[in-house]
Amino acid sequence: MDNAIRQAVVLLKKSRKAVALTGAGVSTESGIPDFRSPGGLWSRFNPLEYGTLGAFQRNPAKVWQMLAELLTLVDCRPNRGHEALASLEKMGLVHGIITQNIDGLHQRAGSRQVIEFHGSMASFSCPACGKRWPLAVVRQMAVPPLCSGCRAILKPDVVFFDEQIPPQVLFDTERLLSGTDLLLVAGTSCEVMPAALIPRQVLGQGGDLIEINLVPVLAGTARLSLAGKFTEVMSAIIDQMAES
Repeated sequence: MDNAIRQAVVLLKKSRKAVALTGAGVSTESGIPDFRSPGGLWSRFNPLEYGTLGAFQRNPAKVWQMLAELLTLVDCRPNRGHEALASLEKMGLVHGIITQNIDGLHQRAGSRQVIEFHGSMASFSCPACGKRWPLAVVRQMAVPPLCSGCRAILKPDVVFFDEQIPPQVLFDTERLLSGTDLLLVAGTSCEVMPAALIPRQVLGQGGDLIEINLVPVLAGTARLSLAGKFTEVMSAIIDQMAES
């Protein structure tokens, strides 16, 4: 592993533009279970009944039985891996993060250039009148939270399974990926579309991949696959940076 960490540092320092792609695995050590893991949300709530826009439109009060659990995300704290990524950005070695997570932990760790590919629990919108509400206000409301004007049930500004990624998010993602020659893939199985296309895009433009996962999923396509906990691998990379 030591040699692989040194190789990762060399690749980061040599790259012209490195970007990170993160998924649920980077936040599990902050106490947020992967939705698909045993005990995760989808083991207790059927995604088709609770995770689609259609389900929300049919019965938003029912979907809020699941969403109420997500409100606790704000109580979780960034881990050493989040902080290490923020440090790499400050060093100028990572130009931005594309995250599939909705927990806001990258920003709380200090990262500035973060694209929330699947939205965020930081704000909520009224599907009737469009008024937006910050998380801090919604947490003070009864469940399900209601718009004070039209009394419609609020929807979190996250992308449900049957929703399209917002055009502005896709535009920002393409702009960030333009010229990217190194993608640091962490904590994601790279199975959920269209985010799963991002590693392929970087490879297609001649870039390299570094993968950090407990169980590597990009073996054969990644230049480096680092098997281990996100916090430990990222901490080792930062330590090696200081030594080299």
